[in-house]
Amino acid sequence: MGLIEKHGAIERNASFLLIGSLLVVSIGGIVEIAPLFYLENTIEKVEGMRPYTPLELAGRDIYIREGCYTCHSQMIRPFRDEVERFGQYSLAAESMYDHPFQWGSKRTGPDLARVGDRYSSAWHVQHLTDPRSVVPESVMPSYGFLARAKLDTDLTSQSLQANAAVGVPYSEEMIDNALADLMAQADPELDASGLESRYNNVRIEDYDGNPRELTEMDALVAYLQMLGTLVDFSTYEPEANYR
Repeated sequence: MGLIEKHGAIERNASFLLIGSLLVVSIGGIVEIAPLFYLENTIEKVEGMRPYTPLELAGRDIYIREGCYTCHSQMIRPFRDEVERFGQYSLAAESMYDHPFQWGSKRTGPDLARVGDRYSSAWHVQHLTDPRSVVPESVMPSYGFLARAKLDTDLTSQSLQANAAVGVPYSEEMIDNALADLMAQADPELDASGLESRYNNVRIEDYDGNPRELTEMDALVAYLQMLGTLVDFSTYEPEANYR
């Protein structure tokens, strides 16, 4: 019996086909996954990366809650067209503190991996409030209600604790001062020395333009303004040259 006949016999027998498929998938999975257990670190360390500040983390939670990841990716692939449009291709280290990561699977809107500092916070507020007022062809819904929604800070410390439990290096000092750090980042009038000592490269401002209230808009814009700003790519030299 030739190879074709043997292959046909397997395809006609559901049990054999299932067992064969499981065997092939198991071997392939072991070959791909097993080597990772023998590497000290599968992520190249990059200078500048830090955990999210409490305000940025709250904004990230809102980003996930509103489903922003379904239309915007946060992963620039190493292709010329993507690098020229969005900026330096993404590094694994940039997602090392994401649980879950926000790479996305499609782009109805542009990739956001490098959106931080590209626009003013006022632009982000206007875009979120009335997308078509700044991008006429946008199909994004309005998120103006975020500017009227008071940010819930009751679980700020617990949020950092939960992330610390899955490996994000939040110290006890960071957790204990989480609420104070959150408030300081959104109010330039407050003392932010503690915040800046605990987190490098922190942007401090009244993000939503309303100093009277801390809103969900403050948190989301703070998160957006941080994306892609932590790594200084002008001095970054990858281990393998990009082609």
